[in-house]
Order: sequence, then C-alpha cells, then structure tokens
Amino acid sequence: MGLLLKNIKLERCYKEQNNGLVVTETETKDLLIKEGCFAEIADEIAENTPGVQKVIDGNGQLLVPSLRESHIHIDKTYFSGPWQAPTRPEDFSIYTRLNEEKELLPAQLDVAAERAHKVVQHYIQNGHTHIRTHCNIDPQIGLKHVELTLDVLKQYEDQITYEIVAFPQHGLLRNGEEFIQLFEQALSMGVTHIGGLDFATLERDVEASLQLLVKWAKQYDLGIDVHLHDRGALGVYEIERLLDMMAMYDYQGEVTLSHAFALAQVPAQKKETLFRRLAERNVDISTTVVISPGLTLPIFELDQYGVKVSVGHDSLTDHWSPFGTGDTIQKLNLLSEQFNLIDEKRLSYALKFGTGGVTPLDSAGRQVWPKVGMPANALLVDAVSSAHLIARRCPISTVISRGQVISEQSIQQKGAYRG
Repeated sequence: MGLLLKNIKLERCYKEQNNGLVVTETETKDLLIKEGCFAEIADEIAENTPGVQKVIDGNGQLLVPSLRESHIHIDKTYFSGPWQAPTRPEDFSIYTRLNEEKELLPAQLDVAAERAHKVVQHYIQNGHTHIRTHCNIDPQIGLKHVELTLDVLKQYEDQITYEIVAFPQHGLLRNGEEFIQLFEQALSMGVTHIGGLDFATLERDVEASLQLLVKWAKQYDLGIDVHLHDRGALGVYEIERLLDMMAMYDYQGEVTLSHAFALAQVPAQKKETLFRRLAERNVDISTTVVISPGLTLPIFELDQYGVKVSVGHDSLTDHWSPFGTGDTIQKLNLLSEQFNLIDEKRLSYALKFGTGGVTPLDSAGRQVWPKVGMPANALLVDAVSSAHLIARRCPISTVISRGQVISEQSIQQKGAYRG
C-alpha cells in the first residue's frame, strides 16, 4: 500500500537568534511511503502518483518518530477493569506482592486476555509501534500467561512489533528443580528474552542465578532483561557480575537492566569504569523515571558514556502501582521536568529515550530523520517541534507503523498556542 502524507512539517535545524534563544526551524513537505519505508520526500507529490492508495492531509502537523514501550506487563493488570488501589500494609515488602499473586493471578485468568488486548490498544492509540512485555511464569499459573501473551500479541502482528520476556517474578532457583524445568519449557515457545530478578535478595545465589541466565540466553538465542531493585553496593556488585558472566560465556546478545536503582548510587570512583563497561557490552537501561530521592537514575551521565537508556511504564494499573499511564510523551515530560530540561535543544533531545534513540535532529541540529529508505514508523502531532511536543504534551492524531496507518483520532489543532 502506498501512503501519501501532504502538508507535513519536518524539523530542519536549530536556529539561534540574537538574544541567544534557540528555536527549531521546520519545513513543509509531502512524503510518499511505499513497502513500509519512506520512498520520497519532496515539496510537492501528486495525489495521483502511481501506487498511492491513501492520502492524508496533515494540515501542518509535525511528523516525529513513533514510540517504543520498553517495559510493561500486559498479562497482569487491572486496566479496563473495576478500579482497585493496591494494598500497603505496615510490613510491606516485595514478598507482600508475591504472596498476593498466588491468589490474584489464578483468579484473573478469565479476564487476563481481554485486559491485555485493552492495554495493547491503549498503547497503539498513544503512539507506540513496538511493545516489550514481561510475562509471568510462576508456580501458580505455570505457562498459562505465556500462552495468553503469545496469543494476544499475535493478533497485532500486522500493526506493531513486539518482544516477550519470560519472567520469573517469584524467582527461579528458589522454587526448586521442577519449576526450573517448567520455566525452561517457555524458552522455546516463542519468547524473545529471558528475565531475571534480584539475584542476591530474592534468589539468594548470585553466581548460580547469573550462570543459568546467561547460559540459557546463549543456548536459546534470547535477549536478557533483568529486573534489579537491589540498591547500593549489593546492586552494583550484581551488575558487575552480570557483565563478568557475559564475558565469560562470550554472550553477545541484547541485555537490558530494568529499574537498576543501584546505578543512582554508584561511588564516584567506580562510576566511569562501570558506565564504560555497560556501554561496551551494549547494555540498555530501562527506567520508569523514579522521582524518589536516591533512586533517580543518572540518565544523562549514562547517555554521555554511550549507555542506551529507555523509558517504560512497568504497569498501567495493577496490584503493584496505580499510577501508570501508557503515555510516553507524559513520561518524557516528567523526565524533562525532573532534569530541568527547559531549553529547546535538550527538550528535543529527550525524545530519544522514548523512541529507541531516533530523533529528527541530531545533537548538532542536523536533520537525520526521516530519510528515504528508513522504516516509516511515525506520528502526526499537533506540535511545532519535538521540544513543544514534550513540554506541552501535544496530542497525537495519526499513528503509522511500517507504512500503515494503525490509529487515527480527531483532535483540535491549536499549534504553538496549545495551553
């Protein structure tokens, strides 16, 4: 299918005015998309161009890269169901939540697929063309959530791309040999990543946990996504041992550290060495942009060392937290406020943390997206620049995935004067 976008604004460069104020200059273009990629970008492209099957008049809307959700659990959610706030007993710990899941997850199985569909649809409407979801495997539900998640996401293959993490939320080694064998069955069912969780405090055996994780990842050709909540020196030690184990097994696959609170507490004398090791091993850090004191990751320090950072939501609403939105523009707005990104360049730069690193302009202000031949994953937004989009949380009208329109919403265009 050929898709023609007319009257579209593209970011062209940064321009510094006499008073030092930086603005983003844009240009109006037509874009032709064929076979899932940008095929032509010009001042004018005729609507009767051969192969064009759909024409969208952007009416001066800005085109930006589509969004990627790096961390969600579609298999266990209250989203689209009745409101229910989490509990918070005085003796709260991670084991509070794990004990709740022993009864909660089996009880939710009848509605889990329906709610998972609602989560995916919500993400699509909010501009996401890729989702990575974690999927519980535990002694109570066994492989049922893997089967459910695979079935739900398969129904969206023509709209989005996705990744599935086989996730031992209740631990792996601590649940015995029979469960380890059950968990391994999931690794050949179609998941793309293997997960791990707090090797010291939950699994109680850092070395054995990491050896099994990396060995299986290499054996089954899977990525790794570790949820690491352990803080301070203990969390840093676990990260270092993971990097050691990757080297020991010559593991070259994709690795993500989710949460990784210890990175907010790395001693100054260790920071450069650790951050460089993370970059060299191509480790991605996924964060929900925690704003609690001592837990906010040094996102821009990590980025300066070449460490990839992505923002995720973890949940929309479930028995862990009621605060998720699935709105990555809102998440980038939170990140920008937290780090005081108030100028045009730095606000625009923040977009990369929600798109998998793709921005219209590079740090020097050169136009690097879109280019002919690139995959056409994009959004039409009522914004005058990426900075404006993030700061004012401007609305999305159109979501395009691999050249196909997967969501269209009627919005009131206000341009630069959006409140």
